[in-house]
Amino acid sequence: MTVVAAAAAATARPIRVVLVDDHKLFRTGVRAELDEAARGTVEIVGEAADAPSAVAVIVERRPDVVLLDVHLPGGGGVEVLRQCLLTGGGPGKAADTRFLALSVSDAAEDVIGVIRAGARGYVTKSISGTDLVDALRRVAENDAVFSPKLAGFVLDAFSGAAPATTAPAASVDEELDRLTAREREVLRLIARGYAYKEIARELVISVKTVETHVSSVLRKLQLSNRYELSRWANDRRL
Repeated sequence: MTVVAAAAAATARPIRVVLVDDHKLFRTGVRAELDEAARGTVEIVGEAADAPSAVAVIVERRPDVVLLDVHLPGGGGVEVLRQCLLTGGGPGKAADTRFLALSVSDAAEDVIGVIRAGARGYVTKSISGTDLVDALRRVAENDAVFSPKLAGFVLDAFSGAAPATTAPAASVDEELDRLTAREREVLRLIARGYAYKEIARELVISVKTVETHVSSVLRKLQLSNRYELSRWANDRRL
């Protein structure tokens, strides 16, 4: 086979993808979108719903790209990246696999966390099927891909740039410091319009636990209801 023929054959091979998300319905939807938009250029070779099973299927299947949710039972996306790329059986055991985060969250700490752990890109679940196919192709080629509003988080984090509004940020941080990490997660999802049942499903907790966290946040921030809470979070771009 000539060099040109070999290159053509490599180009024709579908991008092999493992899909990791704890919601089966969402995985089914992504499969359908990719089937329609990819036209045979993408092949789902495995799925997983939590961090431990994700690591197992990635190591077994050795896909070109992993579509990885950030918040997963059993450790989250960062833990999957850590085990696949750094530890858990030897460094580089999935060295040829690229990771693309696909998440409902557009929080800066989520974006920066998975990029620092080794992901090549981060897109939100509002992405279209056509754009997702393009993102998979680019990541498979070792390019970096981000939803437009998320790129700034990464540039700021890796350039070491300080926020332009240092004084107001200090005031916001003082209030946020009253909240636990889980309370902040609940707060961000409320600000994005999630219902309590949707928050419970996303964070793998009960609706009653969500209600408890919301009550605690309201009390700590001295707010009256979830609408004030949502406005408070949106004003601070959480």
